Amino acid sequence: MKIYDKLIKKEEKLAVVGLGYVGLPIALEFAKKLNVIGFDINPERIEMMKNNIDPSNELIESDFDGCSIEFTSNLQDLNAAKFFIIAVPTPIDKNKKPDIKPLISASTTVGKVLKKGDYVVFESTVYPGCTEDDCVPVLEELSGLKFKTDFKVGYSPERINPGDKVHTLSSIIKVSSGCDSLSAEEIAKTYELVVQAGVHRASSIKVAEAAKIIENTQRDVNIALINELSVIFNKMDINTYEVLEAAGTKWNFLNFNPGLVGGHCIGVDPYYLTHKAKELGYHAQIINSGRAVNDSMGAYVGRTVAKKIISSGTSMKDAKVLVMGATFKEDVSDIRNSKVVDVINELKSFSCHVDVVDPHADSKELMEEYEFSLVENLSSIYNAVIVAVNHYEYAILKEKYFTSILADNGILVDLKGIYRGEIQNLNYWTL
Repeated sequence: MKIYDKLIKKEEKLAVVGLGYVGLPIALEFAKKLNVIGFDINPERIEMMKNNIDPSNELIESDFDGCSIEFTSNLQDLNAAKFFIIAVPTPIDKNKKPDIKPLISASTTVGKVLKKGDYVVFESTVYPGCTEDDCVPVLEELSGLKFKTDFKVGYSPERINPGDKVHTLSSIIKVSSGCDSLSAEEIAKTYELVVQAGVHRASSIKVAEAAKIIENTQRDVNIALINELSVIFNKMDINTYEVLEAAGTKWNFLNFNPGLVGGHCIGVDPYYLTHKAKELGYHAQIINSGRAVNDSMGAYVGRTVAKKIISSGTSMKDAKVLVMGATFKEDVSDIRNSKVVDVINELKSFSCHVDVVDPHADSKELMEEYEFSLVENLSSIYNAVIVAVNHYEYAILKEKYFTSILADNGILVDLKGIYRGEIQNLNYWTL
């Protein structure tokens, strides 16, 4: 009997290794159809999930209802699984090089419990070849088993968008692949249990890996172009959003907006591709240039705001700036690779006082990660207010509110252009 049949008959169990933003939603969806083991190395997170609490604040208590799932941090519990999905982070290090240590660690974990006939599917974003060249040897070494002969491996990249309640796991077409024709079909059929939109069967693991890595690389390059145009148009005293609105009337114009490009996907994934390209002796010019532009935008915003404060007659040493929003995107608590930090650090380099607020971020996490915390109460009238993240709580604010917290010559900076056309009397600037 094939692995898919054993899973749906609940004769075998599926395990998800890594229960973060990606892993937990996948585990819960499968647990509505199959018997699932949810594994994470963090015992505190496991205890929260046992009490129907998502540590990432993405899911609500009812999302755990009707799920046949056992949460555990005990390695031995994974012995009961036959089909493993590895969904751990793949960040970059301080030198912007791929850090696959979490992936190798997860492969080590699975390798210790791997048995003949088992399946291992990787969901983490990687460079083409990583699954077979870096992860499979770990599985073989720890298990003593032979790849393809004793166990099968596949790759099915995650496409979960944190904070997005429309484009969910079940509603987005899933790309899947296997190490041979049998595993490719078994893996695709298994994912079809939870992905209503359907599964695209990639011809190989490397094709699936490459497809994932270019999704965010393409967005990164396009946003970089718009960010560069924004810098140019600002020198011309032209509103970028008005330009984009006009250009967007053409049927084939691509709709991208300027902004800070952070987070664990768009701001990270291109470095995995450029790393692999460099190994192969090729310098990825467009991708690297796009990354350079986007990585510089936080400092650009900080410098521009500083210049505007100085031109208003206030010295930066006496200036007070309020930054609203610290997460990497709207309506999420995720602070990983938040480029708002670059804005804050650039402003602080001018010796001004900076307060930061955010209704979704955790102050303790910000202090541990970036060495600044949130303020609970606004301290005084500000010389500049920067709305850096378009959280719902900020999107509904009106000009009257900003007038109440800004100095007479203060500046409202709207990085996402959410108040465009609504501000009549304040000194207003957007990208």
